[in-house]
Amino acid sequence: MVIVLGILLLAFPCAQTFAEQPGHPGRETLRLHLLGETLIAPAGDSLRPVFSTGVERKKPALAALYSLVLPGMGEAYADGFSSGKYFLIAEGVLWLTYFTMDVHAHALQDDARSYSAVHAGVSLAGKNDQFFVDVGNFSTVDDYNDKRLRDREPEKLYDAAAGYDWQWETEADRLTYRDGRIAADTWTNNRKFVLAAVLVNHVASAINAARAAISYNKGIDDPLGDISISAHVLGSLSRPHGLAITLSKPF
Repeated sequence: MVIVLGILLLAFPCAQTFAEQPGHPGRETLRLHLLGETLIAPAGDSLRPVFSTGVERKKPALAALYSLVLPGMGEAYADGFSSGKYFLIAEGVLWLTYFTMDVHAHALQDDARSYSAVHAGVSLAGKNDQFFVDVGNFSTVDDYNDKRLRDREPEKLYDAAAGYDWQWETEADRLTYRDGRIAADTWTNNRKFVLAAVLVNHVASAINAARAAISYNKGIDDPLGDISISAHVLGSLSRPHGLAITLSKPF
C-alpha cells in the first residue's frame, strides 16, 4: 500500500526560485526551501533532501565490543535497546542458572562425601576427586589396591595407614554413595553448557548491536527512510502558478 500526500502551493514567492542552471542555458532549476533545508533539482524532477543533522554516527565495531563485554550494552549505545534488553535479561537468567547449578552440585558432593565418612570410615581431609571416585567403585581399600597390582599400576596404590582407608558397611551403602557422587558430577559438568550459552548470548548480542548501529547510521543518512518526495511546477516555467509536491511511502 502506498500513501500519497499532495500539496498544492498556489502562491510561493518565498518558497521557490527559478534560475538558469549553470552549463545548461535555457534550463531552469527549482530551489525549494523545506524545513530549513534547500532542495535543488531541475524543475519537474524528483526532489529528495539531503539532511545534515549533525547527529553523531555510531560505530558498529564499538557497539559489538560493548555487547561482547555485556549483552545489551552495545544496543543501548546504538539506540537499539528495545532488542538489546532481551540479551541482557538472558544474561542474567543464564548466570543465575549457573550459580544455582553450582550451589546444588556442591551440596550433592558434600552430602555424598559426608555419607562416605559415616558409612565407610573415609577421612575427608586432603583427598582429591579421584580418591572419592575410587571409594565409590570399590568396597574396601584392599580391593582397590589388589586391582591396581593386577593392572601393574603400583604408583596408584593408597596407603591405608596414611588416612587413605575405607570399608563400606554394606554394598547398598556403596551404591547409594556412588549415585550421589555421580549426580554431583553431572550437575558440575552441566554448568559447562550454561557457560556455552553465555558465550553464544554475548556473540549474538554483539552481532545485533552492530546491526543496530548500522541501522542507526542509515537513519541519519536517510532520515525519511523509504519516503519518496517529488515535485513539479503547475503551469509553464515562464508563467508558473503553483507547485505540487508529492510524498509517498510504501507499506
